[in-house]
Amino acid sequence: MTKEFWINLPVKDIKRTKDFFTQLGFTFKPLPGNREDAACLILGSKSVQVMFFEEHEFRSFTNSDIPDTSRNNEVLFSVDAENAEEINMLASKVSKAGGKIFAEPGEKDGWMYGFGFTDPDGHKWNVLHMDESKMQQQHQNQEQGQEQEHPQDHEQVQEQEQQQQQTRQELQVP
Repeated sequence: MTKEFWINLPVKDIKRTKDFFTQLGFTFKPLPGNREDAACLILGSKSVQVMFFEEHEFRSFTNSDIPDTSRNNEVLFSVDAENAEEINMLASKVSKAGGKIFAEPGEKDGWMYGFGFTDPDGHKWNVLHMDESKMQQQHQNQEQGQEQEHPQDHEQVQEQEQQQQQTRQELQVP
């Protein structure tokens, strides 16, 4: 049933949007009929399509107002990166292309590295590199930390079980 997936976003100026994302290194798929009020951004190896429509066109098929992205978030788009260097390079391109960085490049939780930016229309984007080897190590460290915080040796557990059993027996009057 479902063959493809598109995300539809309103923009004020298609040309400005295309220029911005092209400067970041993204590509666009040609649309039938050489439309000047829409553009199709291609993301990732699965070719997710982000359709940008000028606001008047977007309103025509949604029958709703356009959110004010300077005051509200409509959604956060997350994009995977190969490594931290790619993230730093993309952050530099965003600044040069006129985007706004709302979260500087940096590490999070010991296994993620990323940054966040807004495009010229205020849509929020998050770019992350997730190091799975560090994620597994972080998870193991957390588990070990929990064990150290709550040590339960075998004798304590047995003693607690014996007390519970004795209490149950005392409550059962013949």
